[in-house]
Amino acid sequence: MVDTRERLWTKDFILLFAINFFLTFIFYLLMVTMAVYAVQEFDASTSVAGLVAGIFIIGEIISRFFIGMKIDTIGRKKVLMIGLVLLTFITPLYFFNLGIFVLIITRFIHGVAIGFAGTATGTVVAQMIPRTRKGEGIGYFSMSIALAAAFGPFIGLYLSQYVSYQVIFTFCLVLGLISLVTAFFLVIPDVEKQPEGNEIRGFQLANFLEPKALPIALITLLVAFCYSSVLSYINFYAVERDLVEAASLYFIVYSIVILLSRPFTGRLMDAKGANYVMYPAFFLFAAGMMVLSTATTSLSFLLAAMLIGLGFGNIQSCAQAIAVKLTAPHRMGFATSTYFNALDGGLGVGPFLIGFIIPFIGYSTLYSLLGFFILLTAIPYYFLHGKKDHSLQEKPQATASI
Repeated sequence: MVDTRERLWTKDFILLFAINFFLTFIFYLLMVTMAVYAVQEFDASTSVAGLVAGIFIIGEIISRFFIGMKIDTIGRKKVLMIGLVLLTFITPLYFFNLGIFVLIITRFIHGVAIGFAGTATGTVVAQMIPRTRKGEGIGYFSMSIALAAAFGPFIGLYLSQYVSYQVIFTFCLVLGLISLVTAFFLVIPDVEKQPEGNEIRGFQLANFLEPKALPIALITLLVAFCYSSVLSYINFYAVERDLVEAASLYFIVYSIVILLSRPFTGRLMDAKGANYVMYPAFFLFAAGMMVLSTATTSLSFLLAAMLIGLGFGNIQSCAQAIAVKLTAPHRMGFATSTYFNALDGGLGVGPFLIGFIIPFIGYSTLYSLLGFFILLTAIPYYFLHGKKDHSLQEKPQATASI
């Protein structure tokens, strides 16, 4: 049977994949090194060091609120280029010891730059992917995040042990320059213009967020909050359980599982609907947290990584696909911004709030309680999206090859 559908792995899709990987890689690499850098180089307190690391996410969120409203007015490629140019110019400030306040401002502006560029890549790729392959395409594209989430922290921690921070910052600057040069070769198609008379005027929620994406964004916020407990405290828990060697492999295993599963779960979503991915993913994520809460061996620790990868990893890509699939082409910038703000909000606020709970209940109880919470999250998902998902599916079409 001849495949008559549009190709997915086009030149521009691959270039966007590479740019998104470099941006996310820089984010994760610096997230695991900046707090220690602030303490060692500026004699910062633990709380200030946490601010140095976390204010990056605040910059991202604020920039996405703004750029989601302006991306189609300014132009999607222009927004991407503005973000990458700003990233290139702000990174050299890391090389100079100008005081902790300047470092905090640098981190904030760096987050703004990534927010601009990341929103643009997510919006453009959602625009390029054929509608009947949205789940599959976004599943593949989000593997750029999975790869960066695995190798960013790993390489960041490795470099911080063997080279100076100047080398680390130089590495980030080179990746930023590569991203900027790569973006010049992108050809981004024109977006469908908003019909005359439908412009949103005045101060309204729709000027900053996509209302149709808010329900799935809320689910994303909840599950990201739970996953933040793993992202931020897994190393402390590993030390407590004497599983430090296993912890060093945790994110590698987590990402490999995502890389292997997303092509299949993306196609499953396109063929059968989001519910066929989301409900099993809730269960697998919860099971992974339960296994993690009782892990006493490297095998069980890494089994938890596999289950959490299958669960949270696929909830991420499926939720993003839902957000853009529900949205008109001229509102995809808002949908992308809404989704990523929810994701970053959960990952950013989670460690702060969870940090207050850990001294009272410990890591093991924390992970088991969050496992139950994840299962319960399937209930609001049903009412917010799940019960109407079948009505949003298009008629089945022939499966295309990559």
